[in-house]
Amino acid sequence: MLKPFENMTAGDYAELGLKAGLEIHQQLKTKKKLFCRCPAGRYSEKYDAEILRHMRPTLSELGEYDGTALMEFKTKKEIIYQLNKETVCTYEMDDAPPFELNDEALEIALEIALLLKLNLVSELHIARKQYLDGSIPTGFQRTTILGVDGEIPFGNRKIGIVQLGLEEDACREVSDQGHIRVYRTDRLGMPLIEVVTYPDMRTPQEVAEVAQLIRQLTRATGKVRRGIGATRQDVNVSIEGGTRIEIKGVPRIPIIPRLVHNEAGRQKALLEIRQKLRFRGLKPDNFKPQSFDVTEILRQTSYLPIKNVINSEMRIKCVRLPFFQGILSHPTQPGTSFAKEFSDRVRVIACIDTIPNLIHSDSVDETIGSAAWEKIKRVTDFKESDSLIITWGNETDVETAVREIEIRAREAIEGIPSETRQALSDGTTGFERILPGPDRMYPDTDLPPIALDEERIRRIQGQLPILPWVRREKYHQMGLPEKMTDELILSDKGDWLDSILENIKIEPIFPARLLTEKLKHWRRKGLPVDKLDRDILLAVFNAFAKKKIVREAVAIILEKFMENLTASIDELIDEFKPLPATEVEKIAQERAKSIKVVADFDEDKKFEIVMGEVMEKIRGKAVGKEVAEIVRKYI
Repeated sequence: MLKPFENMTAGDYAELGLKAGLEIHQQLKTKKKLFCRCPAGRYSEKYDAEILRHMRPTLSELGEYDGTALMEFKTKKEIIYQLNKETVCTYEMDDAPPFELNDEALEIALEIALLLKLNLVSELHIARKQYLDGSIPTGFQRTTILGVDGEIPFGNRKIGIVQLGLEEDACREVSDQGHIRVYRTDRLGMPLIEVVTYPDMRTPQEVAEVAQLIRQLTRATGKVRRGIGATRQDVNVSIEGGTRIEIKGVPRIPIIPRLVHNEAGRQKALLEIRQKLRFRGLKPDNFKPQSFDVTEILRQTSYLPIKNVINSEMRIKCVRLPFFQGILSHPTQPGTSFAKEFSDRVRVIACIDTIPNLIHSDSVDETIGSAAWEKIKRVTDFKESDSLIITWGNETDVETAVREIEIRAREAIEGIPSETRQALSDGTTGFERILPGPDRMYPDTDLPPIALDEERIRRIQGQLPILPWVRREKYHQMGLPEKMTDELILSDKGDWLDSILENIKIEPIFPARLLTEKLKHWRRKGLPVDKLDRDILLAVFNAFAKKKIVREAVAIILEKFMENLTASIDELIDEFKPLPATEVEKIAQERAKSIKVVADFDEDKKFEIVMGEVMEKIRGKAVGKEVAEIVRKYI
């Protein structure tokens, strides 16, 4: 096992030979989906119909089956799609040909490709990428590559960008139990870009930092979706002597470092296991596991996970793994041993997903009892150098489970199998599927190539937003706090701030605070913040700069506008023009006389009461500091 995450250094990761890269999927903010004209971004928990499908693999152009597709086929899943008639059409069910590629999505994707300094292709070719997990009803995803070989700055070096692709998003998974997987189709077909980096990151923290940079870059356009599920990160991890492992669908950037750390530790543990097995003389070609039916031995067991499910159709099988003694208890991740690698395969591929779904002879936990173990050991011709794994399920599923246990044991002798793994909430990873290969891709014959003309590229190039690292340096020089800078860069409000500062002479911190802290406050109050725009803000800040309103009036006017969207912003500005000092003095005098202040109140308490009364009457029409000076004369 590695040292605890908190104690690891860059040198420790260098010694491991850690390499990591990213595949960042970002939804684009378009009105329509990518290859049809259904609305994009409209989610619903209601559905009008269900469709049942079974997925089968197809041969590639070279007559090969993709390994992932074959693995998914072994699961024998029934796929149920829940359809809402407002967000799905016959194209997405593969009952109609695709529409032309959404031009709005293409424009946004090209803008991001140029920001990444990618070399754009001259012609787009749509390809089909097989997905047999059912997440796309057609069994494939339409995708295309816009540009290759770009870069972004990172500290004193560059992070290489392999490519940027434009593709359609998959369904939302509702549930996955046994042999039934349920999807909702509202997200299906939404335009999505995929940014792929080279494996240029060398520590877990660097992976998160680069993910944040790319996130900031895409958001700089103001044309990408935000919120849960709008951005997903796949993290590719390997160490020296290992192979690429893809951690799929990481929902939040802050959990990336621990995931990368734990996956690096898992791979180190798998290499240690390989070394142990080879030292014992095991090779893939001389490894001969055996399986045995032990149903009758355990039919009357008191072990609850088996006792509670045993019936006439249930079979219990035992797999003997020669020379595996002690291997299954070898730690691989925090709180996890190598046995979980087998349990995951049984859960995902054999669909025996009630945990525990297996037990083993290396475990010190109380399971079926020593007498039952002894009987099984005699039946299986067990030797002290062996390990036993017992699993249970219906006859078909348990046969699949036995084969997967044997496959995973043989892979252990070879080292680290190429897998896609899911990110778990505790920072560890679990098996999801075999890593796809090149055989899953083939040309799409329904759509023609799309030429990217130079005039379009020049037009987009001339309208590119400020890069986030350029904006960060600019705000740093203005003296804006780091947290405020982060918020401005990750929203479209940085553009608003720049417009205000370019057109109006004003201290930057004032509008910056309103565009971060104040907007969040209004949003929590339920005000329609999205109804504010650049022109409205410019009008109000311009009035302040020209002393048509006081500082306090800026927020008040904007809040009143959101409370009554039919109000004229110019009329609101006129309503809050500053009161003359004489009128403020008159109001202060009246308030001081009308308020009966208890005699034993000290001066500060009297001031507080009178000041509150005065400001309630003239708030936003006078400078608070000046009002305070006047009030003190009359308490």
